Amino acid sequence: MAEGDKIEANLVTMSSYFIDSAQKKHNMFTDLNFETKALAKYPSFYAPILANTGAIFVNTQVIKDKNLPMPKSVKDLTKDEYKGLVSIPNIMNSSTAWLLVQSIISEYGEAEGKVVLNKLIQNCGPHLETSGSGPIKKVRAGEVAAGFGLRHQAVADKAAGKPIDYIDPIEGNYSLTEALAVVKKADTATTQLAMEMAKVIIAKTRPELIKLYPVALYQGETVGELNKPGSPKLFAKPLTVELLEEHQKFFKAAQ
Repeated sequence: MAEGDKIEANLVTMSSYFIDSAQKKHNMFTDLNFETKALAKYPSFYAPILANTGAIFVNTQVIKDKNLPMPKSVKDLTKDEYKGLVSIPNIMNSSTAWLLVQSIISEYGEAEGKVVLNKLIQNCGPHLETSGSGPIKKVRAGEVAAGFGLRHQAVADKAAGKPIDYIDPIEGNYSLTEALAVVKKADTATTQLAMEMAKVIIAKTRPELIKLYPVALYQGETVGELNKPGSPKLFAKPLTVELLEEHQKFFKAAQ
């Protein structure tokens, strides 16, 4: 964002919303010259390489021991019986928290959503985490009963026999993609080589990446039924750095 097309790199891979914002500010990426066969429509200057989806997860043993109701929504985690027993990531440190904030604002609007988020943060107490993986670690350890984070981590834990279950909240499962872009350079030969590298990366890395991040992005890709979110949704506005900053202010105002 600071250097634009003066950046030393020829290839950039990062969250799609950063690439979108950098392109809007600097017009620094060139259109990809190969067909990606992506399932969704993306801008011509990048292609997705992986995606993450949010969900609620619980420690079933803690739920049982404390006689807690199984949550069906993010809002359920704001109930008094969950006080001190919830863990979520902090949007100031983790993009995983943005999946949570998108779901709250989309379902409840900003006014009611701020109340919901305030109660949720209060219920977290000391369990507001600086990393996206913090909540699942707290839930695994039984320090809390429930958390919000990346869905596929909870799916894998349950499949491995851990006392973990996952819930697709009524507010919806939101996703973030990471993408690959080619920087526009005066050196056309190097740019063309970077384009060929991008094509290879998109074509060859997906079989392994989809094992770690099980979200289908391209034609012909499949994931198991367990890894298909029950309520996939998209935020009404395009995801940009500017929108993230707005939602960070929303989060801070709710604390």
